Amino acid sequence: MKRDRALLVILMLAAAAMAGRAWLLENPQHDPFAPLSLDHPPGWATQSKLAALRDNLPACRQVLAEGAVDFAELPPSGEGACRREDRTRADGNLLSPEGAQMTCQTMLGHELWLRHSVQPLAQEFLGSRVMRIEHLGTYNCRRIGGGDDGDWSEHATGNAIDIAAFILADGRRVSVLDDWQGGDAAARFLHKVRDGACGSFATVLSPDYNAAHADHLHLDQAPRMIGGVCR
Repeated sequence: MKRDRALLVILMLAAAAMAGRAWLLENPQHDPFAPLSLDHPPGWATQSKLAALRDNLPACRQVLAEGAVDFAELPPSGEGACRREDRTRADGNLLSPEGAQMTCQTMLGHELWLRHSVQPLAQEFLGSRVMRIEHLGTYNCRRIGGGDDGDWSEHATGNAIDIAAFILADGRRVSVLDDWQGGDAAARFLHKVRDGACGSFATVLSPDYNAAHADHLHLDQAPRMIGGVCR
């Protein structure tokens, strides 16, 4: 009797394991052992996959290439805390001004966000595709807050990007500064894309965080031990 019960438990566990594995095969974004792909929406394992590429620049850029992202590899530059070993230039990506230089990790986050959040949400809430994304910069050799003391900003190494507005195919401009407040479609779109960015970036700061972010969404890939920051 005990042997039968033990066998039944083993069979049930095996069946659960097989079902779980089958589910992961259908949902690779949640599988920590599946390689990162820009075709997969952000999932439970996305942040750990992005973190694993932090010190493997060739592998990171390979994911960009496999995702048909236009980019250019630039030589390292800078000194000290603002030394940029990873300078990856965005050639395309709908970003304006063009030619933004950022880390490969940040570019991966931007591409995941663009494909799986920004474009679908623009269609859902605004009935139009996004044709251009206005940004306020990626690289700035400074500390957080711009003072002489404190921690260095992720912008100091190009590991961040500040998003100001979205230009739609029908000509409309949806900006964080002008459209964040209120309950209309533009405001709902901005709040949803903020939430969507939290699956692709380690840090997401919006006007809900503080007044310094009233006109942009700050997105970065700061190294973190557990989870991320989404405000």
